[in-house]
Amino acid sequence: MLIKGESYRAVYDSFTWNIPLQYNIGVDVCDKWADGSGRPALIYRQENGQVDRYTFDDLKRLSNRLANALAARGVGRGDRVGIMLPQCPETGLAHVALYKLGAVAVPLFTLFGPDALQYRLANCRAKGIITDGANLDKVMAIKEELPDLELVVQAGGGRAAGVLDFWGILDQASDELTPADTSAEDPAMIIYTSGTTGPPKGALHPHRVLLGHMPGVEFPHNFFPQPDDLFWTPADWAWAGGLLDVLLPSWHHGVPVLAFRAKKFDPEQAFAMIAEFRVKNSFLPPTALKMMRQVPDPRQRHDFALRSVGSGGETLGEGLLDWGREVLGLTVNEFYGQTEANLIVANCSEVMEIRPGSMGLAVPGHVVEVVDDEGNPVPPGQVGEVAVKSPDPVMFLEYWQNPDATHEKFRGDWALTGDMAIKDEDGYFWFRGRSDDLITSAGYRIGPAEIEDCLTKHPAVAMAGVIGAPDEMRGTIVKAFLVLKPDTEATPQLEEDIKNFVKSRLAAHEYPRALEFVENLPMTATGKIMRKDLRQREEAKKAG
Repeated sequence: MLIKGESYRAVYDSFTWNIPLQYNIGVDVCDKWADGSGRPALIYRQENGQVDRYTFDDLKRLSNRLANALAARGVGRGDRVGIMLPQCPETGLAHVALYKLGAVAVPLFTLFGPDALQYRLANCRAKGIITDGANLDKVMAIKEELPDLELVVQAGGGRAAGVLDFWGILDQASDELTPADTSAEDPAMIIYTSGTTGPPKGALHPHRVLLGHMPGVEFPHNFFPQPDDLFWTPADWAWAGGLLDVLLPSWHHGVPVLAFRAKKFDPEQAFAMIAEFRVKNSFLPPTALKMMRQVPDPRQRHDFALRSVGSGGETLGEGLLDWGREVLGLTVNEFYGQTEANLIVANCSEVMEIRPGSMGLAVPGHVVEVVDDEGNPVPPGQVGEVAVKSPDPVMFLEYWQNPDATHEKFRGDWALTGDMAIKDEDGYFWFRGRSDDLITSAGYRIGPAEIEDCLTKHPAVAMAGVIGAPDEMRGTIVKAFLVLKPDTEATPQLEEDIKNFVKSRLAAHEYPRALEFVENLPMTATGKIMRKDLRQREEAKKAG
C-alpha cells in the first residue's frame, strides 16, 4: 500500500514491493474479509431499479459453492473458463471461484459477436464458459466448432439442453472449500488485447498481477482507500479497466463496489447513480467525461460528493480538467497503461503538479522510460516508445501460445507499449500517438493526440479523430474526422474556422489540411478511437 508523502518523489522513493511467494487472488479479495462482520462488498443495481447487496461473507460462501460445483464437473487447475457476463454478482463470483480453483479466467465482452467470441474461446481452448440468457444463443451457435468447450453455465432465464443453471449447481454445492495453493507466478487470467493493431492476442497474467496493479490504483485515486470509499465505473468488467482498475483492487482493500452498467451510457443517469449510492471513487473514460460535460448544471438535480476520479484511454485536455474542478469538485487524475502492463504512469493531484495534456509521472514501483528502436532510453524531449522495465509485478507472463509476439514485445529488459511519447526534464510523459499512428508530413513527425485535443476545444466540435492521409505534394497530410455538437451545421466557413483554430494554437504544420464531418467515430469497447479504421476508410475511398 502506498504511503502518502509530502511530494511525488517522497512517495516514489519510499515504495517497496511485497509480493509473497504463495498468493491467490480469490482468497485475497474475498476470504480475508469474510470474518462474520457483514462487511459490505457489492451493491447491485439492476436496470429495473431493484438493489441487491452482498457482504464479503456472502461472497465467500457463494464463491466456495461455485468452485465446488465447477470442480465436480471437471474444472481444475490451469483450465481456461470464459466469463461472458455484464456487471453483476455472477461475474464477481465466477472470478473469485475460478481463482480459488487455480483455474484461468477469460473475461469476454458481452457485445462480442459470434466470430469474435469463437476466436477467443478457440485460441485459449476454453473448457467452459459462464454466460447469461442474452448471450447464450451466440455461444450455442458456435459450440460445435469448439471441441474443447465441455461446459456451458447460464445465469438466469431459460436454458437450452446441456446448459447448466448457475444458481442451481451453486445451491447444491458445499460451502466448504480448500482453495488451491497457488504461487504468485501461477496463471490466473487471460485478457485479450483490443485488436487495434492486428488479431487479438491473449495476455496471460499470473496471480501477482492484482498486487502489481495496486500502486496504480491507489496513486491516481489520491491514496485509495480512505474511509467511506465506494467505487463505481461504467467500464465493463471484461476489460482490465473495469476488472483490474476497479473491482478486484477495491475488494483487495475491503472496499464495496457498485455494479451497474446500462446498455447505453446515460450521463444524466451516471450523475444520479453517483449521488444515490454516495459513490466516492470512479474510473470514467474520457468519452464518458465528455458526455457528462454536456449535462447542464448537474448539481442542481444531484447531490454527489466524489472524492477521486481517474481516467485513461485517451489524453485529457485542459477543458476537461477545468470542468472536473468546477463541476465534480476535484481534479481528474489521468493514468496510463495497457493490457500487458497496466497503470504504470499516472497523475496524483495531492502530491504533484497536474500539467494538462500530460500522462503523468511513473507510478511508484514501476521503472518507465521512453526508448529508441534498440531499447535505449532517449534524452528528455525526444520522441520514442514508452517502455516499462522487467521484471515488474504488473507485467504479463506471455501472449498465450504466441512466443513470437511475446519476443517482439521486448527489447532486452524493456517491455514496449507501442505508444509514442516524450519525457520532459521533470519526468512527465506526453503522449504522441501509437507507433503506427505517427504522421510524417513534409519531414515533420506529428502525433495525432495533441491535434485531437486542440480540435475538441473548438466550441463546435464534440469529438475528433486524426490520421495521416496520402497527399501528392507532402506525402502525407493531417486529416481530421469530426463529430460536431448538436444543432451545429457543417459549413465551409466552419471548416475554415476550425483549421485556423488549430493553426493558431499548435503549429502551422500540425493543422488538419483536410476535414470530414461524420456522425460518429469508430471506437473500441473501452472508448478508444480506432484510428486504424479511419485510415482504412480513407484508403478505401481513394481506391474506389
